Amino acid sequence: MLIRRKKASGVASHEITPESVYLNRRQIIKASGLVAGSLVAGSAVSAFDAVMPKDKTTKFAGVAKGYSKLGETDKLTPLELATGYNNFYEFGTGKDDPAQNAGPFKPLPWTIKVDGLCAKPGTLDFDDFLKPHALEERIYRMRCVEAWSMVIPWVGISLADVVKRFEPQGSAKYIQFETIVRPEEMVGQRGRGGLPWPYVEGLRIDEASNPLAILAVGLYGAPLPNQNGAPLRLVVPWKYGFKGIKSIVRMSFVENEPKNTWKAMQSSEYGFYANVNPKVDHPRWTQASERRLDGGGSLGGLLAARRPTLMFNGYEEEVAGLYAGMNLATHY
Repeated sequence: MLIRRKKASGVASHEITPESVYLNRRQIIKASGLVAGSLVAGSAVSAFDAVMPKDKTTKFAGVAKGYSKLGETDKLTPLELATGYNNFYEFGTGKDDPAQNAGPFKPLPWTIKVDGLCAKPGTLDFDDFLKPHALEERIYRMRCVEAWSMVIPWVGISLADVVKRFEPQGSAKYIQFETIVRPEEMVGQRGRGGLPWPYVEGLRIDEASNPLAILAVGLYGAPLPNQNGAPLRLVVPWKYGFKGIKSIVRMSFVENEPKNTWKAMQSSEYGFYANVNPKVDHPRWTQASERRLDGGGSLGGLLAARRPTLMFNGYEEEVAGLYAGMNLATHY
């Protein structure tokens, strides 16, 4: 599939943002726990070394500009909203809980275990996992199942290339992802009443091999803040945001459909595929429209006017073929 990059729209002017959402630059840096330091041991300087930030405030250098398919009204969500208004239940259920509670989380050192039905399983340090792959910026719409949306410039690596690298066996039909469990650093994992841990998500192999799917290590040109899934998260822009599992520590190639967390919790409301579909409502609200949090409107975009939801979040041309013959109304 050929992916062509189009010019992204500019950023909207800021209006007043509520205190619970607004974070100034100093607060962002303090709360985010941005990935710091050189990630590669030894004296050799690789292309990977050259683009990785060397401290908490430095942005990626020399990252290639990749795919961007935005409409004229798709404006980048301000950094303050994208890092201050999140769902990350490991740090709490409120939208501002992740930014407030993620400071103690330590995203490095980090390892990723790759196992299951593949020819090259193993447990890799973060740098070794990333080093063979080129970092690229991708500007994507992000649509939450709760009917709000953002537009975010991610920095990441091709998931399709990662899949090829570990050589899944013919019997492998899915990839199962798991997040880290650290209740001492993740307050949402303590006690009762929350989700079962670890958080689990999954994709079919062909979905993971679509050129749009990435493993993100950064946003807005800098490493991922803790509250956005540092140091490694999944981004699949044609699916609802809960599919974008954060702080990934394990990828398993499996034969059977993974039991993703939200489907296991409430299968009548959350499915495995979770493709953005304006024709299939959530049982408790419509999916035909959404509120774009772009800094415009009242309350810093939180009360933005509703806009029509696009099939597959606007990526129908790129991904509809994955679901040919399926009744999308019954594969939520």
